[in-house]
Amino acid sequence: MTTTAAVEITGLTKAYGQHQVLTGVDLTVRAGTVHALLGANGAGKTTLVRILATLLRADDGHVVVAGHDVATHPRLVRETISLTGQFAAVDEILTGRENVSLVARLRHLPTPGAVADELLTTFGLVEAGGRRASTYSGGMRRRLDIAMSLVGRPEVLVLDEPTTGLDPQARHEVWRTVRELAETGTTVLLTTQYLEEAEQLADRVSILHQGTVAAEGTVADLKALLPPAEVTYVEKQPSLEEVFLAVVGTARAGAER
Repeated sequence: MTTTAAVEITGLTKAYGQHQVLTGVDLTVRAGTVHALLGANGAGKTTLVRILATLLRADDGHVVVAGHDVATHPRLVRETISLTGQFAAVDEILTGRENVSLVARLRHLPTPGAVADELLTTFGLVEAGGRRASTYSGGMRRRLDIAMSLVGRPEVLVLDEPTTGLDPQARHEVWRTVRELAETGTTVLLTTQYLEEAEQLADRVSILHQGTVAAEGTVADLKALLPPAEVTYVEKQPSLEEVFLAVVGTARAGAER
């Protein structure tokens, strides 16, 4: 983790007609960290991400990614950033290896096959690499999608609600992948509406509300905004998600024996 800014946003505004979506967003994402952007549906998370990725032009403000201004140098920004949307953008007819190789060829890398093999190994998809992506589970598709996003080693990876629609087991697979990316120094901007996801993964959290960042800090910083909790003793019952993961894990272990 460093203090260098990988993403610097100041005074960002965007409206659709009379509807003001972003009203002056200020946000700094430090290089080599996982920064979560929380917000309810309609808070403007996806609009902000589309501006970052040069897919949408802001009305006002400045956005700098890896030292490049989004408005004046969009091509340089596209060379340094990669975006994974809410739904896995994989070609179901192609195999996993072919999906990754295709992206490597589109980026004009000299050895697309070797790039694909390396990323499939990193994401635990070597054995499934020869299968069509249509046969993959939700978690495997998302891991493949993230692997495709990392072709060319982008400096900044934006994950826009990466666990939408996934079951608990697949969601935990994606969480593990994000943690591993953070350990290698990749800068990750994660948009999510799942509070537990941000708490599990993020070095810092920004809360987007009514078009602006209403609060920002570490998880501990944000928790400190509320009065100290009262200490009570209750019997903790397992959550349904914990039961699900225990049952699925037991079944998988039995199948592997």
